[in-house]
Amino acid sequence: MTAQSAPESWEHTRRVIVRNALSIGLAVATYGVSFGALGTTSGLTVAQTCALSILMFTGGSQFALVSTIAAGGTGMAGIAAATLLGTRNAAYAMRLGPILNSTGFSKIVASQLTIDESTAMALAQDETTFEGRASRLGFWATGLSVFVLWNLATLLGALAATTIGDPKTFGLDAAIAAGLFALVWPQIKTKTHVIVACGAALIALATTPILSPGLPVLAASIIAFVFGYAQRNEPT
Repeated sequence: MTAQSAPESWEHTRRVIVRNALSIGLAVATYGVSFGALGTTSGLTVAQTCALSILMFTGGSQFALVSTIAAGGTGMAGIAAATLLGTRNAAYAMRLGPILNSTGFSKIVASQLTIDESTAMALAQDETTFEGRASRLGFWATGLSVFVLWNLATLLGALAATTIGDPKTFGLDAAIAAGLFALVWPQIKTKTHVIVACGAALIALATTPILSPGLPVLAASIIAFVFGYAQRNEPT
């Protein structure tokens, strides 16, 4: 009886994970369209905008780069802001390494698909369930779903933007801030997170009039390092 129920249990788990992964991909794609539109209207070509989604493939960094360029900032400032926001993926990779146990080409692909959503789905599963297959499926299904749908949405938005003219007419210029907020909001879960977020926002607002575009983002990150250092050195 137990031997017969195990495959059915895995099949059910597999369907749930795949369905959730597709849902996440569709949700992320909704602001992928905005990224595509804003990429081209900020001065990038359709090909360059799509290349960012394929090669960089981390929403926060992409929005940071494009927003800096759109505001008139230098390429280096945009790259610095994008890199800062992308460093979290390195921490994700260290956590996921033992779970995925990927080698060779699959390890390269896994590194590209290591984002907020795929990491969350992988860690949401019991790592011991079905010998780790649930966690691995959560990662791969979510990563591939988001990658495919995000890039299709980017292309759609980039092509559409070439025919609509000034994005401000349709309010697309506000989508950068909305997209970044959508990425950050799920991570704010504790009182400390709220304090850090509010402090960073105040620093960004205070430095925007006096610093070049892109630099206020870097200045705002200081508060995160200060809080992180303080917590690490708190007596236990």
